[in-house]
Amino acid sequence: MPTISPIFVDAASVARHLPWPALLQALQQAFAATDLSTPTRAHHHMEGMGGSSTPVLLSMPAWSPRLGVGVKLVTVYPDNASLNLPSIHGLYVLMDGATGRPQAVLEAGELTARRTAAASALASRFLSRPDSSTLLMVGTGRLSQYLPLAHAEVRPIKRVLVWGRSLAKAQESADALRAQGVNALPVAGLQEACAEADIISCATLSKTSLLRGDWLRPGTHVDLVGAFTPQMREADDQVFQRAASVWCDTTAGALAEAGDLIQSLASGALDNGRIKGDLLRLCQAGQPVSRHDADITVFKSVGAALEDLAAARLCLERLSPDSIFSPT
Repeated sequence: MPTISPIFVDAASVARHLPWPALLQALQQAFAATDLSTPTRAHHHMEGMGGSSTPVLLSMPAWSPRLGVGVKLVTVYPDNASLNLPSIHGLYVLMDGATGRPQAVLEAGELTARRTAAASALASRFLSRPDSSTLLMVGTGRLSQYLPLAHAEVRPIKRVLVWGRSLAKAQESADALRAQGVNALPVAGLQEACAEADIISCATLSKTSLLRGDWLRPGTHVDLVGAFTPQMREADDQVFQRAASVWCDTTAGALAEAGDLIQSLASGALDNGRIKGDLLRLCQAGQPVSRHDADITVFKSVGAALEDLAAARLCLERLSPDSIFSPT
């Protein structure tokens, strides 16, 4: 019986074939669908591996008759920044839904970065003020190059402020964004930058709060991306006390893994009644939530396997024969 080898899709090909408009549409369709199965991802803390911080191995499966079967394997090594390496590495395996035949192996770092940023922008489409024009990027890692671009697809972003613990790294991130045509500036003071921001996007590996609620101006949309374990958090309790509504990528995943939510629920700063829903609810409704201009909204993501599956399928559908190669 003849066999067909799965193709390998490198990071550059993933980037070329996942443009923001198409990716946003694919994610919105996936979240609105009812035929997707996404078991809770498995976390394996690899004691004794890496440097001073314990790295994590994540396994994220998903399947649907329309999109097929996929699983992502990801390692998160927090100390990689000291080696000038990304914190996150991984691969995505995409299989045919009818036969289970492996169809493609995709570089998952690029896939993850793009789908993560697109999910935040998708939430912003429903939650942030339509006139939002200044975005504050908190964090200088890989996602600092993706989140501003994705948000600019859904809001008229005219200026991006970049803050990091290292001003030199904030300068590097701002320079890289400017090379892509973004009006980006590094900032030294996080509190002062919050006073200018319409949207604040946080993508860090912080275990302690960076963002304080009393720094937020009325009408701010807060996009929390980085903290993906119960021990991590990027925003303090007052962010949630001031929020008119809190939303998640997936409610089950966020309540199980998002330290920002888990810790604020435990302290009483947040109650379940102000967690209004997730991207499934937003995408099925298909229209912005009712909000006052002064309302502070919060979106918390921990990553959803359906995002990876939808992005991987879109990438494979858009590939041309000369942009892929088969492994030897």
